[in-house]
Amino acid sequence: MGGMGLLGLLPLVTRFRGGWVIALLIVGFMLFGGLGGLGGMFGDSGETTTTSAPLAGHKTDDKKAQFVAFVLDDTQATWRQELAKIGKTYRNAKLVMFTGATETACGNGQAATGPFYCPTDERVYIDLSFYDELEKRFGAKGDFAQAYVIAHEIGHHVQNQLGISSKVHNARAAQQRGEEGLSVRLELQADCFAGIWAHDSEQKQLLDPGDIDEALTAAAAIGDDRLQRQSGGRVNPESWTHGSSAQRSRWFKTGYERGSVDACDTFAAAAP
Repeated sequence: MGGMGLLGLLPLVTRFRGGWVIALLIVGFMLFGGLGGLGGMFGDSGETTTTSAPLAGHKTDDKKAQFVAFVLDDTQATWRQELAKIGKTYRNAKLVMFTGATETACGNGQAATGPFYCPTDERVYIDLSFYDELEKRFGAKGDFAQAYVIAHEIGHHVQNQLGISSKVHNARAAQQRGEEGLSVRLELQADCFAGIWAHDSEQKQLLDPGDIDEALTAAAAIGDDRLQRQSGGRVNPESWTHGSSAQRSRWFKTGYERGSVDACDTFAAAAP
């Protein structure tokens, strides 16, 4: 990223559209001692950041929260631009940072499930402790590995706006299962959409050497086949919901190299 990673960009984010989100967050941390004092501060304007439990007193969490909010804002700036190219208006997602558990419009959200997107309330939910697990358990280190996760969830938000998610969820259950099922294809497309953001970041000269490798490592680390091996079970493609390590890495790289929505058609017959 021009000699510094995404974390190093935090003091400079006002150069980006919507950079005021980070500026307000930094002020909020100084005045209120963490995100817990900012509940509802942003109302319904754009990238709302809330939390179900205070993060005050944890400087590491404060830094992570600032980073997550910056990546969310920059990813959404990319998608405003991308959807405008195809004649559509992007509608901002909102961010909820929580600890332990939180109520969502999709039910009770648990930290154990990792970051997730709820299409009903159009919010991305993240327990910041997930990033420790991403590094320690899955071996995916670096700020861009963390950024990939956020960009993937925003990818689901884009799918929701384009009507892709509802088509998949309304399909017959048998069509959604397995290595080539619609569920896997939906997840792989979100990986490809995350790659589009990485492509845009490179165009803005924000990438450091090694950033893309960090994202590819993260994508591979959470492939269904690798997770099944880690759990001590056999690899069973018929039970996959997100795709293999190779598939996830390949589709992120496709989005990164091609930088277009058309390149992310994971629903084509032989796509996976």
